[in-house]
Amino acid sequence: MSDPRPDKIRVLMVCLGNICRSPTAEAMLRLKAHEAGLDDRIEVDSAGTADYHVDSPPDRRAIAHGERRGLAMQALRGRQVAREDFDRFDHILAMDDDNLDDLKRRRPPGSRAKVALLMSFAPHAGSREVPDPYYGGADGFERVLDLVDAASAGFIAATLGR
Repeated sequence: MSDPRPDKIRVLMVCLGNICRSPTAEAMLRLKAHEAGLDDRIEVDSAGTADYHVDSPPDRRAIAHGERRGLAMQALRGRQVAREDFDRFDHILAMDDDNLDDLKRRRPPGSRAKVALLMSFAPHAGSREVPDPYYGGADGFERVLDLVDAASAGFIAATLGR
């Protein structure tokens, strides 16, 4: 696939079910890119390693907490990571070590995607992983927002120099 804008960076956020962490990270990176005037330089999507929530909207709690911080998540729908994602995206960023290991196992030989933990872009944030808030309360969703906010800013600084 030829890209007419080779300077455009494509990022895929990945968690297990694609209803809490990865759609939140997708929306946050999109917002941070917009605030930095980089809408035309970055494309963001999200997916899950499991197929539990294909075509489902994000968790209502993730949407509600995200909206309070200006995130647009209502239109997002869950999907599972596909083989072609490893060629389509420049960066595939996992929310935790389990999903990172799964992505590395699935990664086809010769894939151009850089597969890493999202939190590697925010080493100062005090967490190596973005914890799954699904079975917890409001504090968990707020913690996810804090972490993906820091990592999104770090990603933009590291990859786009802003």
